[in-house]
Amino acid sequence: MLEREKAILVGTGSKRNEAEITSTLEELARLAETSGAEVAGKVIQFRDRPDPAWLIGHGKAQEIAEWAEQAEADLVIFDQELSPAQICNLELLFPCKVIDRTQLILDIFAGRAQTREGRIQVELAQLNYLLPRLQGRGKELSRLGGRHRHARSR
Repeated sequence: MLEREKAILVGTGSKRNEAEITSTLEELARLAETSGAEVAGKVIQFRDRPDPAWLIGHGKAQEIAEWAEQAEADLVIFDQELSPAQICNLELLFPCKVIDRTQLILDIFAGRAQTREGRIQVELAQLNYLLPRLQGRGKELSRLGGRHRHARSR
């Protein structure tokens, strides 16, 4: 039997919306379980405004990174959509993969698409979603491409 991925769920918002945040985090937990992940824990960060670099703030991000390492989490899932810069910052800090609700839903659809047309539509949606999130990775990807070209020419 394959071991399920362990996921930590993260929600954020204003203290005034605590009930709504809790409710959407419960829904996120059901989505994570539907995708095959085991929920290892949940975190709520109350903020009036999202941190542009981290969404949750650097201090809370460090706490979650330490918790993810201790829990041997494979995944941290954010309830809110993350910007490309936030994903980049969080992936540098966290010892595991970082995704948001939208990516999780697209992954569920990808796993359940039955027809060829359905699989193509989901793949197109995933690519459209990932395109702006590849920002800043051009240098990384071009170096990899450069190595392959040199290796073949020898």
